[in-house]
Amino acid sequence: MTAPADLTVVENEAAQARFDDLIAQDSRIEPRDWMPDAYRKTLIRQISQHAHSEIIGMQPESNWISRAPSLKRKAILLAKVQDEAGHGLYLYSAAQTLGIGREEMMQQLIEGRARYSSIFNYTTPTWADMGAIGWLVDGAAICNQVPLCRASYGPYGRAMVRICKEESFHQRQGFEILLELMQGTEAQREMAQDAVNRWYWPSLMMFGPPDDESPNSAQSMAWNIKRFSNDDLRQRFVGMLVPQAEVLGVTLPDPNLAWNEERQAYDMSEIDWTEFHEVLAGRGPANAERLRRRREAHEEGAWVREAAAEYARKQALKQQSAA
Repeated sequence: MTAPADLTVVENEAAQARFDDLIAQDSRIEPRDWMPDAYRKTLIRQISQHAHSEIIGMQPESNWISRAPSLKRKAILLAKVQDEAGHGLYLYSAAQTLGIGREEMMQQLIEGRARYSSIFNYTTPTWADMGAIGWLVDGAAICNQVPLCRASYGPYGRAMVRICKEESFHQRQGFEILLELMQGTEAQREMAQDAVNRWYWPSLMMFGPPDDESPNSAQSMAWNIKRFSNDDLRQRFVGMLVPQAEVLGVTLPDPNLAWNEERQAYDMSEIDWTEFHEVLAGRGPANAERLRRRREAHEEGAWVREAAAEYARKQALKQQSAA
């Protein structure tokens, strides 16, 4: 007869085997399925970081809603910022299926214990930044996130399907802003080029550090959370940008960017990883401002959360009384 302690070991081994088999078959892991603690922790870290990025990412653009050059531009930008809020909601909900509460994730963010994409710690001094963010930042997001639609964790992959569809509109909006500026006056063309110069390298950093310095990347790929390495995604993104830049008439700010026939890929200059790590460590142009505004918004919205909780409590009491 199998002893209880041995039975637990056997059960765990069987559960691990089922998990491994699902991953090997490229199937989906669902919230009620058994999963290794490391897999769960990796997903919580990645999905919550993604959600935080969507919420913090509303700030650089919301700054321009009231100053957009036309009513049409205001409406489009407002819709985009609303989309980002929705993306954060989808992703927080996906993370909650892993056993972490939304309040806990938000506390980690406002206390500076959780990361978000370093790209949102740069400032947006001109209207052309709205174009550069759409074309470069949202373009990099699409390149990185489309493969996540096939992520092994079901709620994450399903959330990414809608997010990627909406991000594609954001990228087109940014491209169109830059195209209109490049067809305008000399001052407008200079403004567009300046924005591209400032956002190009940070957008390449969005894919994360080089593969040999990314300890989590290989394991995420083994679990089918990620499908491509950081460097592979970065190379694919640059390959997408080059023909688009030609259409726009902008110059990508890399003097060493050139097609390598032998590799069938673009050679490029080395990224300034010192800047990347400085921003990641909280010393970017707008790190403190982003967290300060997020903290203030959270505190000012406390009454809404309290009212919603009280309403839910009263509704539950009514249902109990009716029963």
